[in-house]
Amino acid sequence: MEIMREPYGVVYREESAFKDVYGGAGGIVFVECMRIAPKESKSHRAIVFTHPIGSGSFLPLVTALAHGGHHVLYVNPRYRGNDTALIMEKCIADLGAALKDAKTRFGYEEIILGGWSGGGSMSLFYQDQAETPTITHTPAGDAYDLTAMGLPPVQGIMLLAAHISRAVTLTEWMDPSILDESKPFDRDPALNIYDPACPAQAPYDTAFVETFRAAQLARNRRITAWVKGELARLGPGEERAFTVHGTMADVRWTDPTQDPSDRRPHECYLGIPRIANDGPVGLARFSTLRSWLSQWSYDETNSTGLGNAARISCPVLVINNTADLACTPSHAKRLYDAVGHDQKEYVDIEGADHYYIERPDLLPQAVGVCSDWISRTFG
Repeated sequence: MEIMREPYGVVYREESAFKDVYGGAGGIVFVECMRIAPKESKSHRAIVFTHPIGSGSFLPLVTALAHGGHHVLYVNPRYRGNDTALIMEKCIADLGAALKDAKTRFGYEEIILGGWSGGGSMSLFYQDQAETPTITHTPAGDAYDLTAMGLPPVQGIMLLAAHISRAVTLTEWMDPSILDESKPFDRDPALNIYDPACPAQAPYDTAFVETFRAAQLARNRRITAWVKGELARLGPGEERAFTVHGTMADVRWTDPTQDPSDRRPHECYLGIPRIANDGPVGLARFSTLRSWLSQWSYDETNSTGLGNAARISCPVLVINNTADLACTPSHAKRLYDAVGHDQKEYVDIEGADHYYIERPDLLPQAVGVCSDWISRTFG
């Protein structure tokens, strides 16, 4: 089936006390979008993918769904490609603006969110606030009223190789051997799973894993406390950027018995975990104070994934890729269990990797699962 790709933009105005994206006029938000659909076809329904930092319009599954006969939109929020200053609440506003535009520009009457990877928890956050809007301020205390935006609820959500949330995922990947953020390379060998001198070696016992996880959470909370102190010290509209080292140290990567799956052992989706732990593209490597609270703080973020899932009412499909090197099975299971109603389904795609790059032969199976669920659920 021949498909077409149609790039377009959604532009709207927004008042802000400070600028958090590079370039462009103040007070103007530009949301870059792309429609991927079978040529010369019409549909009353669209699958809309999004992600906090976007850039997924050429993902294999996105393209495969279009080849499978679906109209697919990809929405890149304003922070496309750079999450340094990202505010989750603003991502939600951008998605809402794009959905309103899709209804008027293309005439779509039914929207299903395609929540791939980090877009899964964002989709749940969006629907939570679209169905029952409550947020009027960001976690940093800045006024940002989602209740006044008229976010249109969607009709369904597909969670595809998705993780629980940015904050939970980061916390589960943080290196707990860093005890002082000002000395990130002075590490506690008792918690440094990449140090041969670490007394705990895989397979880890339950006591070590519990200690390790508690230390990860404590580190996230130490950074959050520091961020709050810095914001309290600064004047209105002032911001600061900072670096977070050690964000790819998870016992899952060094011990395959943790959250077991078909994934290759001792790897992660960024390559060798020990190297990715301090590499330049790790989660939250570069952040701002407000962004930390909104997307990375375990306790302060509004994009909680599980909490959002518990409050939505639309049907949900959860697909777990069993050889995923990023989102492990417990995330899919926890998301499925968190959905607070019975209109939900769970499917494993055996052997599939995170991107379907290594196993493109499994794309037809994934498309078939999605198409069958959509047909049975929405007609």
